[in-house]
Amino acid sequence: MAIIYGNCRDFTPFREKRREGADFRPTGQATGQIARLCGSIVTRLEGLVKERLLKTVVLVGMMGAGKTAVGTALSRMLAVPFRDSDEAIVEAAQRSIAEIFERDGEPFFRARESEVIARLVGGPPCVLSTGGGAFLSDRNRAIIKQAGVSVWLRADLDLLWQRVRHKTTRPLLRTANPRETLRNLYEARVPYYGMADLAVDAAQDLAIDGMALRVIEALRGRADVLERV
Repeated sequence: MAIIYGNCRDFTPFREKRREGADFRPTGQATGQIARLCGSIVTRLEGLVKERLLKTVVLVGMMGAGKTAVGTALSRMLAVPFRDSDEAIVEAAQRSIAEIFERDGEPFFRARESEVIARLVGGPPCVLSTGGGAFLSDRNRAIIKQAGVSVWLRADLDLLWQRVRHKTTRPLLRTANPRETLRNLYEARVPYYGMADLAVDAAQDLAIDGMALRVIEALRGRADVLERV
């Protein structure tokens, strides 16, 4: 408690004026101070057990598996940067993924993707989200295997379709029958995703933070990836 109060010296709810026999009702300012105190307590409880990431965690899987959302939560929990290979490509090209596919074709995009993955995996440990087709490449799998750990966010076809059917940013699904296209992609890619170092199952009723915690639990089985400090 001394540590908590030491970090919240300005929190003095007993300065609130009270009439004898009346209920204590904190002002809006005191309420805000209480909220900050609670946040401080939660932060300190989360920090009691610390783990250091030794290798970059590379999230792989289908579009709609939650790589960006889960990766962002995971990076926060592990206190490391979050990186997205697609975003890095877009930033370098100054064009959207859809525009790159349309103008330069998929082979050009895949070549740039491999360059970005090699650069990011070779840097300081982080959480890296990759595009749905990235792990199909022998070159990318070798790069990730050498310096990182791959985690497949495994989701079934129905869940994936539910998540992507209203998206307009998926160039591979711009077909006459996008659900059938997704099914074909799913069936073709699952064997490659199965080569990942770890697999973590998604569920419709599982929140983003819950999925991130599942990933951490899986990583704890790898002493070369997470270290208790």
